Amino acid sequence: MPSGILNIDKPLGKTSHDIVECVRELTNTRRVGHAGTLDPLATGVLLVCVGRSATRVAEFLMGEPKTYRADARLGVVTDTFDGEGEIVAESSVDSDRRDVEEALERFQGSIEQIPPMYSAVKYEGQPLYRLARQGVEVERSARQVEVTSLELVAWDPPECTLEMTCSAGTYVRVLVHDLGQVLGCGAYVTGLTRLASGKFRLEDAVTLDRFTQMAKEGRWSQLLSPIDEALADQFPALTLNADAAWRLCSGQAIEMGAKETDDEALVRMYGPEGRFLALASYDGDEGVWRPRKVFVSPYPRPLSEDEQV
Repeated sequence: MPSGILNIDKPLGKTSHDIVECVRELTNTRRVGHAGTLDPLATGVLLVCVGRSATRVAEFLMGEPKTYRADARLGVVTDTFDGEGEIVAESSVDSDRRDVEEALERFQGSIEQIPPMYSAVKYEGQPLYRLARQGVEVERSARQVEVTSLELVAWDPPECTLEMTCSAGTYVRVLVHDLGQVLGCGAYVTGLTRLASGKFRLEDAVTLDRFTQMAKEGRWSQLLSPIDEALADQFPALTLNADAAWRLCSGQAIEMGAKETDDEALVRMYGPEGRFLALASYDGDEGVWRPRKVFVSPYPRPLSEDEQV
């Protein structure tokens, strides 16, 4: 069964779970998951992991930086911080473009955000959005996130558009809401597009309609990105000989030359034929490489000299 990463351009109105279920049905594959939720009102890059090997690397894809384009409406506050919620406050907008650009400087670099009540963050085992729907508000701890770039790219008051690159876990809705508070007029997100997730970009994404058509034609696997390519920007690579490859894929630690990375840092391991085998890390105390996630098992055992005769 093919395994890899689908870069889907999520359409408006669909949940991330909707896309996963659609892919699962069209590919007749049970193991399908996504690497980073998009709200129903958001569009753009949604990474869908297809197959057992791909779902095992979803955690690494989730942690990659994200780039977004957010449309915002100044002068209005909603309870969800986006267009799905109820309006709770309205105000006149006295800010000009310069005011907005100066305010945005506060939200660059390392900042703290308080997760919104309408989110999947758990409180005593229950998602916050369920409490919010019951009219219950609880205290939430602030989380530190990183905004590496933030720019005002369109200004048509009271509407504006922002583009930002940020760490995983950043709430764009919260950033826009907090921007409105700084400006003194309030703000909420009217539209959101994920332009990139790690190395995967919107211009390379496939629409759901196109994926559906290729799946019906039996060609959907052509759209998959190999899992090792998806991890290439995160982890360096090492190539093993046949014996080391067999032992590593059998769950054994291996000795192999000098250390190429920090202890516990992950490395992509390849067999002599160029096949991606596993993620491994170096154990400095023992001086060996240990498998952390093995994707090829079993690996052919090399024949001994006697067996080759």
